Amino acid sequence: MGIINQLDFKVANLIAAGEVVDRPASAVKELLENAIDAGAKNVTVELKRGGVSFIRITDDGCGMKEEDVPVCIKRHATSKIKYATDLDGIATLGFRGEALAAIASVSRLRIMTRPHDEAMGTILEAVGGENVTVTRAGCQVGTTVIIEELFANVPARRKFLKRDVSEGMACCAVVEKIALSHPEISFRLITDGQMRYMTDGKGDLYATIYAVLGREFAAKLIRVESLMEGVSVYGFIGQPDNIRANRNFQNFFINGRYVKSRTCMSATEQAYESFIPGDKFPCCVLNISIHPAFVDVNVHPTKLEVKFSDDKKIFDAVYCAVRNALENSVRRPQMKIEPSSVSYDDIKLKNAFVPIYDHAETVLSQKPEQKMFFEEEGEKEPTPPVETKIQIVESDPEPVIEEKEEEVPFVMTEPEPEVIEIKHTETPVHRKVEENKIPYYKIIGEAFNSYVMVELEDKMLMIDKHAAHERIIFENMKRNMQKGDSSQQMLMFPMNILLTPEEYAAVCEHENEIRAIGYEYTADGYALSVAGIPSDLTEEAAKELLEVLARQLALGIGRTEVTRNSFMERALYQASCKAAIKAGRIEDQGHIKWICDNLLALPDIKFCPHGRPVAIELTKKEMERSFKRT
Repeated sequence: MGIINQLDFKVANLIAAGEVVDRPASAVKELLENAIDAGAKNVTVELKRGGVSFIRITDDGCGMKEEDVPVCIKRHATSKIKYATDLDGIATLGFRGEALAAIASVSRLRIMTRPHDEAMGTILEAVGGENVTVTRAGCQVGTTVIIEELFANVPARRKFLKRDVSEGMACCAVVEKIALSHPEISFRLITDGQMRYMTDGKGDLYATIYAVLGREFAAKLIRVESLMEGVSVYGFIGQPDNIRANRNFQNFFINGRYVKSRTCMSATEQAYESFIPGDKFPCCVLNISIHPAFVDVNVHPTKLEVKFSDDKKIFDAVYCAVRNALENSVRRPQMKIEPSSVSYDDIKLKNAFVPIYDHAETVLSQKPEQKMFFEEEGEKEPTPPVETKIQIVESDPEPVIEEKEEEVPFVMTEPEPEVIEIKHTETPVHRKVEENKIPYYKIIGEAFNSYVMVELEDKMLMIDKHAAHERIIFENMKRNMQKGDSSQQMLMFPMNILLTPEEYAAVCEHENEIRAIGYEYTADGYALSVAGIPSDLTEEAAKELLEVLARQLALGIGRTEVTRNSFMERALYQASCKAAIKAGRIEDQGHIKWICDNLLALPDIKFCPHGRPVAIELTKKEMERSFKRT
């Protein structure tokens, strides 16, 4: 007896549905594309419980006639194509005729539709693709599709859905992309009874970007408009300071369809060379228009990828459009060292109850032009600092800092903290290290601005400053997360961080852990207003760490193979690497000394979070043996 079975039609439908609709966001995407193809000018999207329990999409498009309604939920039923030759120039978003069939087979579906030229409409109801009923009724012009209890009849697929907030953010991301691709259509998004945003539908792309991505993002954009060899490129790119640690804010649309195109991404990023750091990515909202015959949209089940007949033509068109916009709108930055806009007297007044500034004034009295600013640590009982004298050696290209301990004219019983001056371009940090845990050592020097040589009693260490700093950040963050006892510095002016819907959902999911690390923030839409950061990080490093942390959490949120704490630690691996100082860069001696103090105070630190050694050890005996001194 043979072992090959021809599947039942119902089972085959359920399997095929997974290729098109694997989560609520997929259903939203398919229905929105149908609404656009129907010529809608106003579209409303309503979600409950992230779209798992309820999705309603209402449009004012052309609607369907009564005889077409029962056919629309059958597989491969479409009004977009009829002959094989139609595939050579697809101009619509949908064309396969699988969306409604797939949705109907895995949900409770209702369709209410009415064409403009008919007085009555049609209502279709179906449960799991069966028990289909079609009746005539009064309906508004256009089409309303209601999906309830998605995957209720497919438990195997439903159990793999993420939390409602995550699924909801994925749906919001889909609406966001489609709204940006069609500014001539007014989109309204409602989640759990609250309206998230509404676009005006007047065809102004900038106004749509403003409504969807926010004022701060829209304020840092450059207009792009170009036509080259039949390829039109229109939209907006971010200014060189409007950059991200990932590609999440790169939006490319081919003939009004959102796609992930490596050709377009590569062209845009190469155009930004010499304008932004090599480890950053530009932001953009770019529409590329090309004749439909020169692009194949039928190469991916969800139509997220396309294939061009001439990749080089597309690359050149995007590259030239972006590069010309940058060169004509952006001046190359000049290095400037400007005095702080905050006066020293203002800072003294703010920290009037912390006697650390008495010491700062002593230093300033020796060299008035050398201004040092300190962040308030906020200890319950302030402790006197160790005085640091600064001597500038004229023959050297950089200041040489010599530290000398002197007696303070009053007695304190607590350990004395150390005041370290950070570079003029960074915010100084007031740090305290427990002296009794640090062995005596001497910093000999630094090779290639990457490796610090340290002499101990009977050996020498060559420390990789990036790997060491990365591990120190990771250990501090992990300890704070576990104990909930973070050391935090408050910012004078909050910094804003814009997140994607998926990243925002991940931050909400792990809010307690992120706050335990040392962040203090409030949320406004998808933007975070950060008022407090971990005390061991500069503002720039803290911003980058939070961005990378949000992205890593978004990539793996909902994973079940690891525990919550273990997953958070894995995300910290990546984030701590981004926040650590970089090899090859010149760092001030105070920061290098802080790294050595923390590294030697934690003898268990041998490797960075990625498994690389943080230091190489060479004993005195080995050195003497190499020089034939034994």
